[in-house]
Formats: sequence, structure tokens, C-alpha cells
Amino acid sequence: MTRNRCLSILVALTCAASAFAQTGVYTSRYDNGRTGQDRVETVLTPQNVNNSNFGKIFSYAVDGQVYAQPLWAGAVNIPGQGPHNVVYIETQTDSVYAFDADGTTTTPIWQDSFINIPAGITPVPCGTDGSGSDISCGVYPYYGITGTPVIDRSTNTMYLVARTFNTNTNTGYQMLHALDITTGAEKFGGPVEIMGSVPGSGVGSQGGMISFNELADIQRVGLLLLNQNGTKTIYIGWAGAAHGWIMGYNASTLAQTAIFATTPNFGVGGIWASGNGLAADSLGNIYAAVGDSLFDVNTGGTDYGDTLMKMDSNLNVLDYFTPVDQLCRQKNDMDLGSSGPMVIPSQATASVSEVIQTGKGGDPCEGVALIYVVNRNNMGKYNPNQDNIFQEIEGAPGGYWSSGAYWTDQKNQYLYYAGVVAEGGTGDYLKMYSLKNGLLSTTPIAQSTNVFPVGATPTVSSNGNNNGIVWAIERQDSLGIQPGQSPMLLYAYDATNLDTLYSSDNNLPHDLGGCGNKMQVPTVANGMVYVATENELDLFGLLGAPPAVSMSFKQPCYTFNKQTVGTSSSPEAQIITNTGTSTLTISSVTVTGLNNSDFSQTNNCTAPLAPGQTCTIKITFKPTAQGPRYAQLMVQDNAGNSPQNNQLMGRGI
Repeated sequence: MTRNRCLSILVALTCAASAFAQTGVYTSRYDNGRTGQDRVETVLTPQNVNNSNFGKIFSYAVDGQVYAQPLWAGAVNIPGQGPHNVVYIETQTDSVYAFDADGTTTTPIWQDSFINIPAGITPVPCGTDGSGSDISCGVYPYYGITGTPVIDRSTNTMYLVARTFNTNTNTGYQMLHALDITTGAEKFGGPVEIMGSVPGSGVGSQGGMISFNELADIQRVGLLLLNQNGTKTIYIGWAGAAHGWIMGYNASTLAQTAIFATTPNFGVGGIWASGNGLAADSLGNIYAAVGDSLFDVNTGGTDYGDTLMKMDSNLNVLDYFTPVDQLCRQKNDMDLGSSGPMVIPSQATASVSEVIQTGKGGDPCEGVALIYVVNRNNMGKYNPNQDNIFQEIEGAPGGYWSSGAYWTDQKNQYLYYAGVVAEGGTGDYLKMYSLKNGLLSTTPIAQSTNVFPVGATPTVSSNGNNNGIVWAIERQDSLGIQPGQSPMLLYAYDATNLDTLYSSDNNLPHDLGGCGNKMQVPTVANGMVYVATENELDLFGLLGAPPAVSMSFKQPCYTFNKQTVGTSSSPEAQIITNTGTSTLTISSVTVTGLNNSDFSQTNNCTAPLAPGQTCTIKITFKPTAQGPRYAQLMVQDNAGNSPQNNQLMGRGI
């Protein structure tokens, strides 16, 4: 679907004038503090974002699920093409895409792929299928590129971690790539293989050392770029099969400069953060929250379970906060690190330096997730009787598999969080808190009218202190449904009171999005909102006249029931509708992707479709091997965003 972004000649001139106005979104949650705010948005306002003027205008098909936040760079000088605004997307099938961010082309500016199917190089399969190892299925069915990359615009370099699997040797690899954002070419001698060991007697230790597990350790947290006295370092965090890890790499040489294990003498203790990035303050101190594990630092140990750590550039722990209920958290899977830390900017009304952290909640521990307001200059460490921090208030009853956002208008400061009432059960509202003199309001001052079933990580866009809009993505399926099949929903709210401005479900089928993914965050830049899904990148913006040629699928994804290897399923129907005002002509329907030979299709889409007419594609699943099987249904046509794709999923038994 494609639409003219500009409503009139006047708005068109505004769009043209601002074509290269914003410099970029180069890191997870917009800044190293992970505040989730874009304060240079001059096009989108609470007055023009509504269901009449705003909606989906374009989409790009991708070859796999997208967990990383879209990154955006303005006026990138593409060789042979000149300057483009570019949005960068990474998939779980180990692809990196550079797309024109304004939807002016239908194909990628460039694409990299780090797999080689004929040579047996695939993304890492979750579970035990094919690998012989127990790989977490929090991401299903493949792990490729999960953590949000980081871009150094001064060198036009993107840094990311890709996971691959050699099916011939059952070996996993994790590689740090440094890519030229203008071409996708590798830089600085990359990629380099990620490895490392530290002294420890914990899970998997050999000879008094524990080692990074390239196959099983999970790189989910966003990467961090720090410049300390002219030396740039990339910091990467992992959760994994045995231990949590943080490593530092020189941005120019890709040499490893620092390594830290969260639980060297025990196990687990991952750096999760639900996709949020490692955080840092203006002095270069690094903040990371650890998941469930043993905590014994207060008695001379080295294990930091359920702890918010403050570290220097060499990954030495400078200070920490561990909640009073840590032992209960460890025993009952109540990770403090299920959410990411947020470093609050300096406040004119309060002479304090704060970092805010929350995590899982519920019985039998505190009975509710607490939002912790911690003094960055004296974090309180651990006290078995009472937490020694600025403040803690009751948050979502079931906790947070998401992070918050921060914004300030002319007078007030606000925080926005969306958690859950119960894990795997009921969702909760997006809630708004005020922050005054360094203290949060003890209860929300506003909340959304809709519930987010699995929570959400919001984004705030504004023009400085004005025109604040809170954006959030709803995944309609529970976290346990692997993968989700329902379309994502995009919401926009007035940042001063959380009144609903826009919701994509009010403009169906025109605003139908791709399949909603976990941990996904909307990226707002230069008058556009970018939403990455399981099968496509959706672009939302100000609308003009509806497109003459447009199409929609009945549903953006389909998952077949389990099927015995070598046998065929019943055909499943996918319906295409011409939602435009002119004839839709479909030129080809194909199946592509990792396991494309396991899916076949027949269709009656050979004749042109008049407006409102439909045709049917019948898809059959015949697995050739056990385990998850994955492909894309691709449709080429004369619509502006061709090709369109459907995610196909099945499991051979």
C-alpha cells in the first residue's frame, strides 16, 4: 500500500523542506540513556495525527522476523544515487536491509545476508532441532540478528551481532560486524568472531574458567557506543545458557577490550532488558540489570543476580543496587532484568542524578512489580531489611517485559510504562507518571483506555517541549504463542494526558500491519513512524489521496498445525483483495525463504482484479524434516509496495 504523504501543496512544500531535517536515530531508544524520546519531530503533531489524516502509507517485505528497533539516518550519500534518508532493518534470518526511508523505491538500497544455505550455514535454530543443544525458544524458530545495532555516523558505520549455525558440524558462531551504512560493505577487517573466558567455578567451568557459549548465549540487548577520551568502544550484552556476559570491542579495530561475566561462580544471570539497550550516563558510566541468579557480592562473592550495576569503561563494577527481595526473585523467576534501565536526564528542579529500573512482579515476592528510582551517585547496594534508594512505587501487578519512556514539556516531566497484570495472562494499560523534584507520582496521573496484552515499550515524539505524542505497538498474541499470527496495532496518544489520537484498528484494511512481534518499538523520524513486524516493515505517516492500486491479504501470517514429515496438510486459503480504485494485476506468486520447498501453492490470481474483487491462493505444507519450517509467500503486482509477503510457518514431526 502506498499513499501520498502530503495533504496539500502547502504540506507538500513542508515535506520537501524537511526532507533531510533530522540527523538520525542511531541507537536503541534514541539515546544512550534509553529515554525513548525523539525531540526533533516537526511534522507530526497531536492536531494532525488522527484516523482521518494519518495512517499506513507503505510497506517493505523482509525475509524474516524483526526484533531489532529500526534505525534511521538522514541524507546518507549512497554511491551512484546521491543522498537518501535510510531506514535500517535486521532479521532473524541474518539479513540487513537499507531501505529508502520515504518509501520512494520498492526494493532495498542494499541488502546483506550472512547465511549460505547450500553450504549449510543457517540462522541458529531454537530448541534441540538439528543442533543437539538446548537453545532458548524465546525467539522462535531462528536466532539471527536480535539486538538493536548502533550506528557511528561520524564514520558511517553500523555495528551488529549476527548468530549463525553450521548444520554440517553442529557449530554455532557469533560475529561482530562493522558495516558501511552507504553500501553494506564490511569495515575494519570485520567481521570478528566473538569469544571469551573469565575465571570462575560456575556452570560449565573447566580448569577454573568459564567460557562464552557461541551457540547458546543470547544476544538480545541493544548495542552501546561510547566515546571515552577519543576512544570509541562498542559494548554488547548477552543472556544465555549458562551465564550473562558484557563485552567491549574497539570500534576501529574490532579488538576485544573488556569482558565481564555476571555470575562466574554460579549460573544464568542474563542481560535481557526485553530488547532495550545497555544504558550509559553523560560521564560514560554503563548501567545494566541482571536476571535471576545467585547474589553474594555483599558477602565477598562475585555473582550479581537480580542487580542493577553501574560499571566503568573497563566493565569494573563501581556501584550497584540489589532489591531486598532478591532471594525470592531468584527462587521464583522474578528477574529484575526483564526491563531495561533508564537514565533520567539532568533535572533543573532537582539536584539528583537518577536511574530507573523495574522488572517482573507478582506473588510470592512483593505481589506487584516495583518501579525503583535509584541515586546514580549512591545506588544503595543491598540491605536485607530495606532498600536504600530514593523511591520505589507500585507498578504493574505482573511486571514488565518492556521498558519505559521519558518526556518533559514546558513545565512537567513524565514517565510512561505499560506492563502486565499477570505473566501469560491479562495485560495492563499504558500508564503515565509525573516526576517532580526527583520523585515519581505514587500512582499514575493518566492511563490509556486500551489494554496492551503483553505490555509495550513506548516512544515519545515532540518538537522540543511541544506537540508530544506517545506511540506504542500492541502485540495481540500472548508471549507464549510462537510465532504470533495477529497483525500488530499502532496507537498514538497525547503525551500530556494519554488521550487516544490514532489507532490502526480503526482504519482496516488500509492500515493492516504485519504480524505483531515481541519487544518491538516504533521509531519516529522526520514525519514518519516505522514499525517492524514478523514479515514486513510498515511505514506510517500523513495521508494524501488513497493509492489507485492497492491490495491486502486476509491475514499477514499463517502457522500450520504440526505435520508428519513427508505428508501433506490440507490446503489453507489466503485471500487477496483489491482495496484500491484501479485494476490490480498480479504478475507472480512464489514461495521463498529458508524452507521454501516444504510449502507449495496454487492460485486463481491470473486475471486482473477490479476494485473490491478477490482471488485465492491455496497453500500446502509438506515438511521434509523435523522441527520448525519457515518460508515466505511472495506476491508481485502493480501496487506501489510490491512485492508483498506472508510469513508461513509449520513444524515437522
